[in-house]
Amino acid sequence: MKAILFYLLLLIIFVQTSSAQNDTISINDNLQIVHLQDSVFVHISWVESERYGRFSNNGLLIIRSGEAVMIDTPMSDAQTKVLCDYLYNELQVKVKALIAGHFHNDCIGGLKYLQSIGAKSLASNLTIEKCKEEGLPIPSIGFDKEYDCLFNNEAIECRYFGGGHSFDNITVWLPQQKILFGGCLVKSIDARGLGNLSHAVVDEWDTTIEKVIYAYPEVKIVIPGHGNVGDAKLLSHTISLVKRHKNQNQ
Repeated sequence: MKAILFYLLLLIIFVQTSSAQNDTISINDNLQIVHLQDSVFVHISWVESERYGRFSNNGLLIIRSGEAVMIDTPMSDAQTKVLCDYLYNELQVKVKALIAGHFHNDCIGGLKYLQSIGAKSLASNLTIEKCKEEGLPIPSIGFDKEYDCLFNNEAIECRYFGGGHSFDNITVWLPQQKILFGGCLVKSIDARGLGNLSHAVVDEWDTTIEKVIYAYPEVKIVIPGHGNVGDAKLLSHTISLVKRHKNQNQ
């Protein structure tokens, strides 16, 4: 009964606060929550950059029974606090854990704040070692190649398939919904280049994506680190971008 009442409350909040779409909550001009399916939501944050201008960052929220797992934070502690405050004050949801896709600030920019409210955090051991090296907040739990868990009966599978956008990027798979969070390893369908290559492993990138395709042939929804959500076409599109980049830089 408690779970049913929670989802009824969630539905009412979405209906009352959505703007153009009934599956979107605009928290402010730079922060949104978009309902994907069942208990799964995308959080989208926008930032201004001298190099890239205004751009968006995607993360995921898995919400069950008044608790949430966040996959990647907004790029700052301040934005992460706004998101967490909204979840708690308006939806009665507390963020209990973070899964970090890699060590860049569009994945762990809000980790320090999450640690301050007692949230646990998971990342690959490669990410943890890099955070130590760079003096960044350090995720509390590490894994090598794979980590599976249940969050309030929601199956979550974390995998490291190899380098790509960064040497430490992982994917998160939700088998019940056939949703893949690819993060910055995966490019949106309208991307025309590979973006930030400062820590990229371009030589491995297309092979890594091929491993992802092989692992999840039944994928229905794919979430990239930036840009619009799509389907399995995002994976083949990323491979094409990587191959083109390689050909142009031989």
